[in-house]
This record gives sequence, C-alpha cells and structure tokens, in this order.
Amino acid sequence: MNAVGETTGTEQALEQAERGTSLWRDAWQRLGKNKMAVISAIILILIALASFIGPFFLKQSYETQNLQLGAVSPAARHWLGTDTLGRDLFVRILYGGRVSMSVGFCATAVALTIGVFYGAISGFFGGKIDILMMRIVDIIFALPFTVFVILLMVFFGRKFVLLFVAIGAVQWLTTARIVRGQVLSLRRQEFIEAAEALGLSKPRIIIRHMIPNALGPIVVYATLTVPAVMLLEAFLSFLGLGVQPPMSSWGVLIKEGAEVMEEFPWLLIFPGLVLAVTLFSLNFLGDGLRDALDPRASKE
Repeated sequence: MNAVGETTGTEQALEQAERGTSLWRDAWQRLGKNKMAVISAIILILIALASFIGPFFLKQSYETQNLQLGAVSPAARHWLGTDTLGRDLFVRILYGGRVSMSVGFCATAVALTIGVFYGAISGFFGGKIDILMMRIVDIIFALPFTVFVILLMVFFGRKFVLLFVAIGAVQWLTTARIVRGQVLSLRRQEFIEAAEALGLSKPRIIIRHMIPNALGPIVVYATLTVPAVMLLEAFLSFLGLGVQPPMSSWGVLIKEGAEVMEEFPWLLIFPGLVLAVTLFSLNFLGDGLRDALDPRASKE
C-alpha cells in the first residue's frame, strides 16, 4: 500500500510539474500571502461599496440643507456631524467618494489607454519615430504639471466629465515611458521574430503580443496612478478648479473643512481621514502587486 501511495503521489507531482503554473497564477498566490495587500484590497472594496451603493439606502441627499440646524458635532442622528449648511457629513463623504474614486479610476483608464499605445508604438518602431515621440514626451514633461491641468480646465470649461480627460491627459507620460522600456526589451525576443516571420501585421503584433507581455508593470503602475490622480483631483478642488458645488468630492470637503477647522474640526478630520485611508490602501496594494509580479522574486 505504501509503495502504491508513493507511486501515486509521485505521478501527481510529475503531472503538476508538467502542467506548470502561469505567471499570473503564481503572482496571485504571492499576493494572497501579503497580508497588508489583502487587507488594503478589502478596505478599498468596502469603501467603494459604501460610496457607490450606500447612498441608495440613505434618505438624505448630499445637497439636503438644514440651515436651522447648522454645524453640529457627531451624534446619534448625524454620525459624523453636519457642515455649516446643516448637510449630513456622512452622506456627503459617501457621495464624495463616488466622485473621487470615479475621477481616480476613469482618469487612470484614460492615462493608461494613451500611454500604453503611445509607448508601445514608440518602442516597437524605434529609430526616428521613437526619437520624435519621446522628444514630445520630454517637452510635455518640461511643462509645469499642475499648471498644464489648470490650463486644460480653464480652456475646456469646468465640466465634471472633462476633469477625467484633463487629468488623464497629463498622467500618461510616465506610462508611455514604462511601456516603451518593456517593449524595447521584448522587441528582439524570439516569439516576436517568429510572429514577424509568419507575416503578422505590426498592429496585431503590438496588440496581441507586445502589450499583453508588458501587463505586469502596467498593472502595478495603474495602482500607483490612482492615488496620484485622486490627490490631484483633491488639490484642484481645493483650488476651486475641480468639482463644483453643490456636488462634493473628498477634495471639496477637505477645502470646506479647512476654512472652518478651528470652529468645526470634524469637517476636516473625517474627509481627510477617509482620503488618507484610501490612498494608503492603494499604495500598499500597489506595493503588493509589484512584489507579486516581480519576475526575479518568482525565481527565489
């Protein structure tokens, strides 16, 4: 029986070795062992669910005012207190989470779409095309980052949807450089040469072979771009160039709280705390993904 059991176990091990494991499955297992990354992911999911689903179960709206009530400290009826116009801060934080997280993820999606294709084309074609495209990136990089976004907002107007485009239009530069570097390293790989020998078109090689093999760094950078975008949105809202009243975002709430922080400190503490927790969670998740997708770590 023991010999049979050992033989069966050996056969199973050989079958598993033959099947192997994919980079993504191995990365997922590594990510699951990172407690901080897992906790951060859970926190982000809870915040997102509360922001996008929570308001449907609330009787109040983010613009419901009670001027007679005014600003009151946290209590049983208003868990996080109210602002100077008598609006429930908890409700406004949830609605603000919708805006801030939507801006963060949508602007990141815009930045990734532009940056991935721009960097892949530049790295794949190389030569004069690569030099020209990268010089354009250098010129845009030389412009003051925040001033460029402000100019876009002023030129196109302070519309909520254009906030995605304005922020995404300046966040794609680093993505383009990262993808270009990955494509340059893949350009002379055997499977790319085989695809070219088979007569595959260049757009198909870029879309079907180059970009999928560069997804690891792209995913990691995306998780680090979202908090940067959310901070930029908060900064623009703090300057009065972001989301316009009565709509709220975490940046707008922080701005309003900073104006009356000496009298009503809870108006600054709670929105700032929620934004800080979200940004920390995104950064820890990004660090976890970076470690999980590191090819050198997978060989240890």
